[in-house]
Amino acid sequence: MALDETDFTVRLARDEDDIVAAQRLRYEVFVEELGGSGAMVDHERRLERDRFDPFFDHLILTDAKRDGAVVGVYRLLRDDQARAAGQFYSEDEYDLTPLRASGRRLLELGRSCLHPDYRGGTAMMHLWGALADYVRAHGIEVLFGTASFHGTDVAKLAEPLSLLHHRHLAPEPLRVRSRQFQSMDLVPEAEIDRRRAMLEVPALIKGYLRLGGTVGEGAFVDHAFNTTDICLIMDTARLNAKAAGIYTRGRE
Repeated sequence: MALDETDFTVRLARDEDDIVAAQRLRYEVFVEELGGSGAMVDHERRLERDRFDPFFDHLILTDAKRDGAVVGVYRLLRDDQARAAGQFYSEDEYDLTPLRASGRRLLELGRSCLHPDYRGGTAMMHLWGALADYVRAHGIEVLFGTASFHGTDVAKLAEPLSLLHHRHLAPEPLRVRSRQFQSMDLVPEAEIDRRRAMLEVPALIKGYLRLGGTVGEGAFVDHAFNTTDICLIMDTARLNAKAAGIYTRGRE
């Protein structure tokens, strides 16, 4: 599915070579750039991988100007795939009982990253456009997944975490909770410098919030990945008109 006549193509990985290319980009971002690690990370081959990779669909963004190099990736896990895997990936960090009990079609998003040269441009919009197609094709009703702040010093993240807690907490029926609970209610709402706090929120998280995304209760401090994680939840039925226009632009 070509999204740009000359440059970008977004498609699902078709074979092991595609998946390896995605894992190599993930290594560059999550391991080399952000200092993460994991039991199955292959430092010799420079691949960031885990036991869930065989169960996920891997959405990859390629650039023809770089000989078709993979410059963006997303991992997608439907509820039927999670049953085959035995769980959702984020279930180690969050109690997903509210989502499972909803009876709605679920899709877990993860390992989203872009090559540094493609950040701040249209690359993520291309990935989101293809994601919108995937959501419609599979009748997905709720999207969710962990997203990360860099670092594990919660005190330094007190304002942005508190802003998310006070302004963007998921509705009760979809409100998952961190298993190793780290409160996000760290600063009273009246004392938050909202502009400063929002500047500290990673761009990917801000993008989900603009699309109507909400957050679960509590953060999860992931020392292995050197991140502080939150769980984002997006009910596709609750997208506001403006966000829905962004999400599906050019897809009709």
